[in-house]
Amino acid sequence: MLVPEFLTGYSATLLSAGWVTIKLSLVSVLVGLVLAVMFAGGEMSRHRFIAWPVTALVTILRGLPELLVVLFIFFGSTQILFLLTDQYVEVSPFLSGVIALSLIFAAYASQTLRGALKAVPAGQREAYRALGIHPLHGFVRIILPQAIRHALPGLTNQWLVLLKDTALVSLIGVTDLLKQAQLTSAATHESFTWYAAAAAIYLIITLITQRVVKQLDNKFSAQGFSQGVKA
Repeated sequence: MLVPEFLTGYSATLLSAGWVTIKLSLVSVLVGLVLAVMFAGGEMSRHRFIAWPVTALVTILRGLPELLVVLFIFFGSTQILFLLTDQYVEVSPFLSGVIALSLIFAAYASQTLRGALKAVPAGQREAYRALGIHPLHGFVRIILPQAIRHALPGLTNQWLVLLKDTALVSLIGVTDLLKQAQLTSAATHESFTWYAAAAAIYLIITLITQRVVKQLDNKFSAQGFSQGVKA
């Protein structure tokens, strides 16, 4: 990451670590949203052989501490790959963190999406079926945009939780914002200064996120998704 010339030494390192946190959060939330849609669809499936395993997986992910999920993915993925391939395959800490955070986010976001999908009037589904639209196409183009409008406030809160949960990956070797603040405070013996700087960066990211979400909410409201898609 490029940093301003006036930032050098520990300040530049902390800012670079902040960029790692942002990348980790963005990749995790994108993957997590895809998984959340799959989890929500699986739980709402009429087929028990699909609904039950997905429900069990979501229940396990929501029931375990986030830290334990991160450690299990980091250490367990290597062991599973060894059993499958009979070779030692090292999974990078960043990738392990993305997988763990994506699963955690998806487990909670899927419940928000389930409620949002149920809030979409049943007539919307009946309408696209009557028009002969393919179920998958109708879900993606008609149902999902309306559900997102209902789910946006809940997903925003879960994004903020995800942003803070990125601090957990410092335990598996990822030098994120909090980890770098710890290293810098240990080197300089100025704990308050560097932890306060890390807190300020987290706060800036949060404020920017809230601003972006507000713009998205206004966009969806202006387009009238809450009233359904017009023919």
